[in-house]
Amino acid sequence: MATFEVTRRTLLGTLAIGLAAAPGLTARAEDAWPSRLVRLVSPYGPGGSNDISLRLLAEEFGRSQRQQFIVENKPGAGTRIANDVVAHAPGDGYTFLYVAAPYATAEALFGKLTYDRKDLQPVAMAVVAPLFLIISADAPFKTLPALIAYGKSKPDGLTFASPGAGSQPHLAGELLFRDAGVKGLNIPFRGDAASYTELLAGRVDATLTALPTALPYIQSGKFIVLGVASPERSPLYPQAPTLREQGFPNVAAAGWYGFMAPATTPRMIVDKLQAEILRALAEPAIKDKLTAQGLEVRAGTAVEFAEFIDNETQKWTRLIHDAGLKGE
Repeated sequence: MATFEVTRRTLLGTLAIGLAAAPGLTARAEDAWPSRLVRLVSPYGPGGSNDISLRLLAEEFGRSQRQQFIVENKPGAGTRIANDVVAHAPGDGYTFLYVAAPYATAEALFGKLTYDRKDLQPVAMAVVAPLFLIISADAPFKTLPALIAYGKSKPDGLTFASPGAGSQPHLAGELLFRDAGVKGLNIPFRGDAASYTELLAGRVDATLTALPTALPYIQSGKFIVLGVASPERSPLYPQAPTLREQGFPNVAAAGWYGFMAPATTPRMIVDKLQAEILRALAEPAIKDKLTAQGLEVRAGTAVEFAEFIDNETQKWTRLIHDAGLKGE
């Protein structure tokens, strides 16, 4: 009996010591972050601006933190697959999402999702991809007013190519149709290349697209830029007037990317990654490389990013509701 009592007291004492030490152990683990490989999940496949910019930042994080940051591509379902993967990942600080603009429109377009927005927390905003209104040089119109007049002259209105329902090019096109008072039909394609093929063939009237993939066509004279859907002219192509300058103040949209973490990720780790992201984005060499990819640095804290996402969600939810849009 005595032996049992000693053993029990010993076990209870050991347990108490362990529990008392646990917070300290956790704090030391967070202090040591990252102590192993960090997974950065991209919602798109390899080769696009999301993937390219993430790999550039991952390389910089790895150099700075002396730890491996790998990019894991989880494309599909309008970015919802990647969102779901990270929303349900352990909050241990070793899985993050490089979230994209469709995150703000998914629920309005597709209804109930397989994840809840409360399962993810913002870490930092990173970059934006301005959208340029592009037409074929062979089109029977050469200016935005002429494009609108052409659409009004046709019973079925204008046709716009986009990389999918709920994408920023699709939604910006819907805004333009609404504010111009012209009928319009969004025609979704798998990526920019297919959109450009249809545009060059004259089977669609226009598209809104990021600059890098369209630039060779612009430089060769095959495409004409009618404007940019940004509040201000883009330094990437400053000769393009904004749609606001041309009488469409509400038509403002852009692709955007930033970092999110599972909601249970410790605040200390989120703050560390936030600081690392903001540091990297302030590096002139990183800025130059992102600019070369047609991206503008738009660094923001977790608080600023959360506010930005909320504003984007409210803005596009109203449009989706008013226009009766539904995801595919």
